[in-house]
Amino acid sequence: MSVTNRYRDSWEGFWRDAPEDEGAVIWDAEPALTAERHLALFEPYLADPGLPVVDLGCGNGTQTRFLAGRFPRVLGADLSAAAVALARRSDPGERADYLQLDATDRAAVRALHERLGDANVYLRGVIHQSEPADRRPVAEAVAALLGAHGRAFLVELSEAAKRVLGDLAGAPDGPPPKLRPVFSHGLAPAEVADEAFGELLRAAGLTVLASGELPLSTTEFTPGGERIELPAHWAAVAPDGARPS
Repeated sequence: MSVTNRYRDSWEGFWRDAPEDEGAVIWDAEPALTAERHLALFEPYLADPGLPVVDLGCGNGTQTRFLAGRFPRVLGADLSAAAVALARRSDPGERADYLQLDATDRAAVRALHERLGDANVYLRGVIHQSEPADRRPVAEAVAALLGAHGRAFLVELSEAAKRVLGDLAGAPDGPPPKLRPVFSHGLAPAEVADEAFGELLRAAGLTVLASGELPLSTTEFTPGGERIELPAHWAAVAPDGARPS
């Protein structure tokens, strides 16, 4: 199985057109507002912090580079070759490795696990952007990369985010500038119902160790100067049958 050409082309177009300036992409918030906060929640559940870390859906690699400063080996993987190329250009010191990967391609995911061994996984905002048929395979890819000893931290927009995005899109002056490319490239955020998220993880062979709500910071601001934050939920997960850390 692999993602549809339309979906792949949408992401290639988005990242090909994305400005390279820091914070130019709406979800490219600085790590202090994203990965650093997430890591504080995730670290207590890591069974082995020495495992490689896979930033699955790494985009331009902002969070990947932060993680590379905290773990011995980090790999950023993304469906889009344009995103991976941008991530590499943004990391001249080669703090992390980068790989183009279709997470719904079971053979490619299996090959990555064979290359890395068990890994810890960071996944931010990938499942809610995926097409319906791809959501379970993405969750199964997380389980495959974990193997027996890895742990994963997932952050996804909640259902309530769709209303917030709808209000932003329907503003009198149209969507905020950084949100416009998301819609113009045919991407559909916040498309997973809250109750479906846990079911999806269970069906993929993952056990939720802890979960909660934490708004996802963006790089966009309201006309009044307030940073736009989107409702989101997180989960720390382990493979079914794994011993608690």
